[in-house]
Amino acid sequence: MTLNNYPALFSRFKTALVILLATASLQVSDAYAQGRQVKYLSGKDNRTNTMWDFYCTGGRKSGYWTKIAVPSCWEQQGFGSYNYGRDYKTYGKNFRFADEQGIYKLNFQVPQAWKNMDVYIVFEGSMTDTEVKINGKAAGEKHQGAFYEFKYDVTNKLKYGTNNLLEARVSKMSADASVNNAERLADYWVFGGIFRPVYLAAYPKQHINRIAVDAKANGDFKMQVYPEHIKQNLQWVAQISDAKGKVVKSVSGTVKPADSVVSIATTVSNPLLWNSETPNLYKVNIALKSAGKIIHQHSEKFGFRTIEIRKGDGIYLNGVNIKMKGINRHSWWPETGRTLNDDIQLQDVKIMKEMNMNAVRMSHYPPDKKFLEICDSLGLYVLDELAGWQKAYSTAAGKKLVKEMVIRDLNHPSIIFWDNGNEGGTNKELDQYFTQYDFSKRPVIHPHHRPGNAFNGIDCNHYEDYYSTKNILADSNIYMPTEFLHAQDDGGAATGLADFWDLHWKSKRSGGGFIWALVDEGIVRTDQNGIIDVNGVNAPDGVVGPHREREGSFYAMREIFSPVHITLKDLPANFSGSIPVENRFHFTNLSQCTFNWELIDYRKPNDQNGGYTVKKKGVALSPSVAPLASGNVQINLPADWKSYDALTLSAYDPHKDLVYRWVWKNNNERLLNNVISFAGKDQVKVTETDSTLLLKAGSMGITFNKKNGQIVTMTNNSGDPFLFSGGPMLVSGSSAFKDIKHRQENDGELVEVSYTGDLKYARWKIFNSGWVSLDYEYELKGNYPYAGITFNYPENYVLGAKWLGRGPYRVWKNRLQGVVDDVWSNTYNNTQTGSAPWIFPEFKGYFTNITWMELNTVQGKFMIAAKEPDLYVRLFDFYGLSGVKPFPALPSGNLSFLDAIPPLGTKLALNIDGNTSKLGPNSEPNHINGTTRRTLYFYFGQLEQEGKGKQNFTRPVKDELF
Repeated sequence: MTLNNYPALFSRFKTALVILLATASLQVSDAYAQGRQVKYLSGKDNRTNTMWDFYCTGGRKSGYWTKIAVPSCWEQQGFGSYNYGRDYKTYGKNFRFADEQGIYKLNFQVPQAWKNMDVYIVFEGSMTDTEVKINGKAAGEKHQGAFYEFKYDVTNKLKYGTNNLLEARVSKMSADASVNNAERLADYWVFGGIFRPVYLAAYPKQHINRIAVDAKANGDFKMQVYPEHIKQNLQWVAQISDAKGKVVKSVSGTVKPADSVVSIATTVSNPLLWNSETPNLYKVNIALKSAGKIIHQHSEKFGFRTIEIRKGDGIYLNGVNIKMKGINRHSWWPETGRTLNDDIQLQDVKIMKEMNMNAVRMSHYPPDKKFLEICDSLGLYVLDELAGWQKAYSTAAGKKLVKEMVIRDLNHPSIIFWDNGNEGGTNKELDQYFTQYDFSKRPVIHPHHRPGNAFNGIDCNHYEDYYSTKNILADSNIYMPTEFLHAQDDGGAATGLADFWDLHWKSKRSGGGFIWALVDEGIVRTDQNGIIDVNGVNAPDGVVGPHREREGSFYAMREIFSPVHITLKDLPANFSGSIPVENRFHFTNLSQCTFNWELIDYRKPNDQNGGYTVKKKGVALSPSVAPLASGNVQINLPADWKSYDALTLSAYDPHKDLVYRWVWKNNNERLLNNVISFAGKDQVKVTETDSTLLLKAGSMGITFNKKNGQIVTMTNNSGDPFLFSGGPMLVSGSSAFKDIKHRQENDGELVEVSYTGDLKYARWKIFNSGWVSLDYEYELKGNYPYAGITFNYPENYVLGAKWLGRGPYRVWKNRLQGVVDDVWSNTYNNTQTGSAPWIFPEFKGYFTNITWMELNTVQGKFMIAAKEPDLYVRLFDFYGLSGVKPFPALPSGNLSFLDAIPPLGTKLALNIDGNTSKLGPNSEPNHINGTTRRTLYFYFGQLEQEGKGKQNFTRPVKDELF
């Protein structure tokens, strides 16, 4: 999928990025005009690194001076050694982390014009302990903590108008044991190096150091301004402007030499409020003036919004009860680790918005500033987190880092909570410092993995099952799990989510929750020929791959989290165009959305283009349905609408971005009318021996084993052998062969195989045309992982598949969402979700609602078609979760036609008979009590296209629907 598949979406995000970049450029250019100047000593991101002198003390490329790109993680530049934070668990007590140091040097010049200014050197992030010298003198005390912006006043250490020397010694392991405990003994890759930009910032002697904004939904605006080195009374002027640049408020006053902070309070009438659906931003500009001339000014964007935790009730934004549809996000890129660029930041926000999410948790450290700016502008609720993975910072170390984190990030309206550590990595003594430094007094929460640790009225307990979640939601606290449904491999994430989300959505005291996690943390190993390493089962936890390759859960979450909530499965016989809809927006009326419908016809198997053609289309009247209310979308369909293959409905939000597209397919028998042909010129010929029964229609043939009733082999319409064999066999239940009979009928030859046990019969018929039908019946009573019949075909012979059914992704019993009916095609791949080479969609798996499927093999093509709806086709051998024993177990055979398939658990719930069922009703085994009858059709050979000869289908999987 490319951005070009989403014209409106791409346009919106592209515009946002242009605005952000333009704003950044404007701030720099304005700074020059207003007396503030910035000089980058490093590159600005992973695409614009600057080379510094570098000496590594251990590991690869160590013991000599060379060059390194800054910013970077030095392992990705070929230095030192790799460590995954949990290596101590893998290798035991005697394991020692690589503790190499990196020594950096850079010669740089400072403009002579800066001599009468205050100059700071700023490090946006350096792992882990950093000691800085300027011209041989220490810039300040050693900084300890990897993910936090820090700066030193180097005014008196610089030589102006000539060369200067910067030296930085960066220690991978901190001298403070609590910093290592909080940051490096963690369940993620740990690196070394200056991984975010470094720059000099020069200010006039009298300047504004920073500002802190608190803007409420009622229009109340408060601001703290922190002036520096004020020598005489100066005038300040503050102007608030809206997104169009219109000044909506202007206030002024005087700052005196003794003032360490200036407090400003005013009111803006009827402000446009900030929330995830309408992220309205304002800008405040505060200027210092001397004799009417601006000597310095500072600008910040902000939003008017009020956050409340109403204990025992819910989380409220601007007076509206909201729920987090969230996910955990590491700052990550496989080639460069934690050194990113603005496009990656934007892409990640875009991915979450495409999944209809409204929230993100920063795991497990503060992100790059640009990511927060994009969350502000596009609308995501953010949980900004102090590091602390199961172990906490000491109070002495932590209070400095809390200050750095809060002061940097406090003006972002997207941040609604501060997270004090993770899963027991909480030092409660640090709570007070969040409040001390955050002027707007956002709530602090404690993400944890044990019950009974609620804080500020919110229980964040991780990885509860469906039923314990239900109990917690009935308790007195608000429940908002900051991690749930662990997404290792293909498990978790959207598997089980429909049940969980329905439970959360309908529970008054739910605050929503955050899936673990967004990205598979696969790192390109510069010490292993560039393989992408996910550290076994530790890091393949994402719903997208390292380069943001979409997995099936991505699309399923898009449907489950859709704020336009439609659950209609099939169009009723008396359908009049009315589709029930629930509005799951918090702030948007459905009248602000757009609904488009189409009547489509699917292309036939022998059409090389695949897909569908639009026959008629229109716009449905957008219903006036208030947030959290229900109503109907009314489509005014033409009288002949039933003569088309399918009806589609697409919903677009007020920004014209696609929310979701639903498809309702016509019945299978109608869809097969122009696919299957039973009439043929020649009578079926029968050849019988003591052990085999051979039926042939022209060159097409089918051979049965008379001793067990199973297929021995096929011949295609060229007379060549086809190794489809070994069935039908029941995948659940028992059966024993009884006898086999055959008889001639007008249009072909019928073979009836009877059984004792759960499989009652299998009636094969080869028609004069060469098509083969299979009617079968079985009866089951009990709980089963799967149900249906199975055959064998050599997987290594398969080249690809094309099908009419839901796709393009595979499904599980508890993850049926995110796939729609269309004609899809996919070439063979052996992808195991979460592992290289991340080719999606996976070729192998369970595929649903199949009308017909054509397999392309080295022996030719063969077709399977279903008379009845809701057929699952199992394609070959695969698993959902890796481990000592891959999970879940597969049916016998390797090409199966099923009426029930298994659910998939999570890393923390692997047993289908035990923990998986605890993920909710749809995660239980299949409860079957009754008889199932089906008719399948087979054609072993390439279908002819009248007047055009044979066709070859190689079109890749169609993705534009998503």
